[in-house]
Amino acid sequence: MSMQTVAVRTSGVVKTFGEGESAVQALRGVDFDAHCGEMLMVVGPSGCGKTTFLSVVCGTMRADEGSVEVFGTDLIHLSAGKLTAFRGKNVGFIFQQFNLIPTWNIVENASVPLLLNGASKRDAEAEATRLLTEVGLGKRLRAFPRELSGGQQQRVAIARALVHQPRLLICDEPTASLDAASGRKVMELLKASACRPDRCVIVVTHDSRIFPFADRIVEMGDGVVKGVHNAGEYHVSF
Repeated sequence: MSMQTVAVRTSGVVKTFGEGESAVQALRGVDFDAHCGEMLMVVGPSGCGKTTFLSVVCGTMRADEGSVEVFGTDLIHLSAGKLTAFRGKNVGFIFQQFNLIPTWNIVENASVPLLLNGASKRDAEAEATRLLTEVGLGKRLRAFPRELSGGQQQRVAIARALVHQPRLLICDEPTASLDAASGRKVMELLKASACRPDRCVIVVTHDSRIFPFADRIVEMGDGVVKGVHNAGEYHVSF
């Protein structure tokens, strides 16, 4: 793992929802680094700001104060159009609930990011097929999401997240809906497929079963980073 190349760096990030007496400060000055080649997990109690922070890092939400740099690009000062284009090219998402389109087969589902980036249907589906085969679904390419187990659906979600070769992969509770064995297989797949020297993987999780897969664990609380730990040294404190 390269600890020299910074993939994500934030400084003094503040995010407030609402105004006046009803205002809630979700992020209170977050300083954070994530490096290329690592799988970094963000942990903390519900309501501590993890999801808000993830949204700021991936550009789906703007910070009110502070700086957010992703692979050297300052997201704070990008126009809305350029931010959308940057996110579409550089960021992949894996969600807890998979978010697959039920009326599309899994090749069509996994093709979506490439189609949004302007690829032809043929090229998009060819790359989706390659990745689905790589994650063990080569014999189920025409299956629909309802015909797959939870673990298989999550594999489709991984293929979809990686199909456009994003440099930053954001995973929001990727194992929360899975049993222990399926969750372990998904994390092994993520580690093998996504953790490369030119990529960074950030996982928000409550699932202590997957902590051993992390290179580092960032603990959040009350809208700030409370500490950074090596995975083997971290014990849940919330």
